[in-house]
Amino acid sequence: MNLGEKLRLMRNRENLTQPQMAELVGLSLDTLKNYELARRLDISGLALAKVASHPTFTKYTLWLMADQTAPAAGQISPV
Repeated sequence: MNLGEKLRLMRNRENLTQPQMAELVGLSLDTLKNYELARRLDISGLALAKVASHPTFTKYTLWLMADQTAPAAGQISPV
């Protein structure tokens, strides 16, 4: 699964639209759409940090970065 697919799963799990998520984490809507649609496969470190460090999405950070979960530490998967 690529990072764009993971972003979509996280967004859907939180019941957010693309515009809502983009505004929430400080990405442009076009950038988020390009990631989710795999038009851009490489996600910048800054964009990844914006998502992973936002309080809504920190619970998915381990899964987002390493495909792992640690429920005891509050790290879960959106699926």
